Amino acid sequence: MHDAVIIDAVRSPLAKGKAGGALAELHAVELLSQTISQLLARNDLDPGLVDDVLVGCVQQVGEQAGNVGRMAWLAAGLPQHVPSTTIERKCGSSQQAAHFAAQGIIAGVYDITVVAGVESMSRIPMGSTTIGMDPYGPSVAQRYAPGLVPQGVSAELIAARWKITREQQDAYSARSHERALARAEAGRLDNEIVPIVSTGSDGVRRIVDRDETPRPGTTAEKLAGLNPAFVKTQADQRFPEIDWSVTAGNSSQITDGASAMLVTSAAVADKLGLRPRARFHSFAVMADDPILMLTGPIPATRKVLSRSGLTIDEIDHYEINEAFAPVPLAWQAEFDADPAKLNPAGGAIALGHPLGASGARLMTTMLNSLEETGGRYGLQSMCEAGGMANATIIERLA
Repeated sequence: MHDAVIIDAVRSPLAKGKAGGALAELHAVELLSQTISQLLARNDLDPGLVDDVLVGCVQQVGEQAGNVGRMAWLAAGLPQHVPSTTIERKCGSSQQAAHFAAQGIIAGVYDITVVAGVESMSRIPMGSTTIGMDPYGPSVAQRYAPGLVPQGVSAELIAARWKITREQQDAYSARSHERALARAEAGRLDNEIVPIVSTGSDGVRRIVDRDETPRPGTTAEKLAGLNPAFVKTQADQRFPEIDWSVTAGNSSQITDGASAMLVTSAAVADKLGLRPRARFHSFAVMADDPILMLTGPIPATRKVLSRSGLTIDEIDHYEINEAFAPVPLAWQAEFDADPAKLNPAGGAIALGHPLGASGARLMTTMLNSLEETGGRYGLQSMCEAGGMANATIIERLA
């Protein structure tokens, strides 16, 4: 067996995923191409040595339909003999890409991989792949009659089951913005974010080098003024236990972004003079009730901890994707986890959730944060549509 190690990890700035966002005029292929190019350049690696490029992308339609990783690699002028595949496990797509890459290295079939993710939500809106279609089929509809529900309603069900109040959600969300902004203001994103060049329809070349999503001055009191986002008469009748507390302010932001990691075997890293920053310690993937949907990180965490031999208290950093505030709050309650270790750099509520890019983005943030604090172990889990979740434990080496 071979240790799979992370040599480096970067991400683009995260931009509002709508018209007028800082990256909205940039094709997803170009966004990912620039991110991968800078990852390779700053590690002085011959790109022809890469065995495979594994890329997470959720909405594989329109501009993101042509094996976006392959197109990004070619767009960067990189060697055409290097292959790529695009992976879709909903929000955990690029985390799953990292699993596949690391597992391939451990098995001895890869030496050097690039793991990446991208989503241009301004150009390819969420749900684009299922417009006008039934993605479930009659048997699933019958099994879960009267039907599966939108993720926002699932978040409401989680809040009801774990008795998470609107006040708790808003306080958590304000803290996400505070943490993200504090890290940026302290200059701790310099090793994480790579600048992206975007030329607009006006012909002006712009360099995007900072996140535009965290909102200064966000407070729980301000968030309390927002109306619930998912109230529907039918759902209200079906789920009388719901208090309707999930808003745009305590949910993840729709965002454009890309992320990329260089993952190799420890032996090859040593041979090439590359310095590993962390190693993959343990992996798990699990699924849960597809109506609650977003609870998957709970059984996935149990499984990865069991496999690792570690306890929750031995983990120094918990990165649980902030799809909606009830998701990390329920996870925290279930494990009695230290809130100071939970998304200490802020999360998707502040930074945004560019679907296919988020798995590798969270890992990039977690790796840098572990290095900043001197922590040893980081645990990451992502809730995924359909009730699934990936969980990963990495161990900082450098």
